[in-house]
Amino acid sequence: MQKRPRQTDVAKLAGVSPATVSVILNNRLDGNVRISAETRARVLDAVEQLGYVTDPVARSLAGGRGSILGVFTYEAIFPRQLHHCYYPFLLGMEEEAAQLGYDLLLLTSTGNTDRRRTIYQGNINRLRIANGTVIRMPAQPNTVYEEEIARLIAEQYPFVAVGEHEWSNGAFSSVTADYATATANVVRIMLAQGHRRVAYWAPQLVGQDHRACYAGYLMAHRKLGLAHVAMPAQQFPATHITTTLLQHLLAEGTTAFVLEHDLSVPFCQALEELGKRAPTDLSFAILGDRPADFAAPYPITGFSPPHEQMGRRAVHLLVALLQTAHSKHSPVSQGRHEVLPCIPFPGATIGPPPVSLAG
Repeated sequence: MQKRPRQTDVAKLAGVSPATVSVILNNRLDGNVRISAETRARVLDAVEQLGYVTDPVARSLAGGRGSILGVFTYEAIFPRQLHHCYYPFLLGMEEEAAQLGYDLLLLTSTGNTDRRRTIYQGNINRLRIANGTVIRMPAQPNTVYEEEIARLIAEQYPFVAVGEHEWSNGAFSSVTADYATATANVVRIMLAQGHRRVAYWAPQLVGQDHRACYAGYLMAHRKLGLAHVAMPAQQFPATHITTTLLQHLLAEGTTAFVLEHDLSVPFCQALEELGKRAPTDLSFAILGDRPADFAAPYPITGFSPPHEQMGRRAVHLLVALLQTAHSKHSPVSQGRHEVLPCIPFPGATIGPPPVSLAG
């Protein structure tokens, strides 16, 4: 495993003493200290080559156990949308960290011309300014993210991932939501009520959470011996949902709809424009957070991911990981994986199919 570079490694590569490296990195160039520009350049070049990061926590604690937890996301931590899932996620993290006596450090800079967030900048792991970090996985995986996670694992940097991912469960510690079971429970209710044409709508099936939801849809059909009536997932943006589309599917015999939350507002609006009402004219459920910017005339059936609890558990796992690392008798473990149940909303939008369309 690749070890974290030290000041002695920087000194050796630059051909100077560790004391010289310390002076340059701590900007103590006043008084009687004289260091040439060439020497300083060699040291800084060695720092970049090795990916060395100074440890302010270790310096401030003089070798004691640090208490700073980083928070890193590949998207904006404070998005402009109201009621974004990051709010309860951060709330859970903050409360758990405070209870355990740790501080949170938000890592928000980009440092790239394209404004993309990355863990490594100039070959330097920015997360090392914290003792360990909770990383919110990106909604859409990419090669940069995959390479960075692999590098963190190789460096044995302590972190806990939050959100769905495609890595094996033993690669690192993580906290996810059980989208598949939550979706299966919703669809099972629809099928038990007699629905046989249950549409599945999603903006896309790119991320693991999206695929997990559709897997739950298929699982519900399979467990009830109805795999032959399961419908392919229909993927389109919210702007494609119109009264014409909805009316066409109803005319074809579709009696129930399973929607990912991004499509819920235009669906409810189209339903209202058609003068249709659930569960009298059709049934539907929303997978994920309920829309905050649309007031439905009835409570909507579905579920919500346990964002706050996921934040809490992520901090708890990270602190346990750090405590294990500081123990002389316990090996460092990076393989604990927790799957939390989603929060069900019974609602009132699922009922039997209309008599004329049942079966």
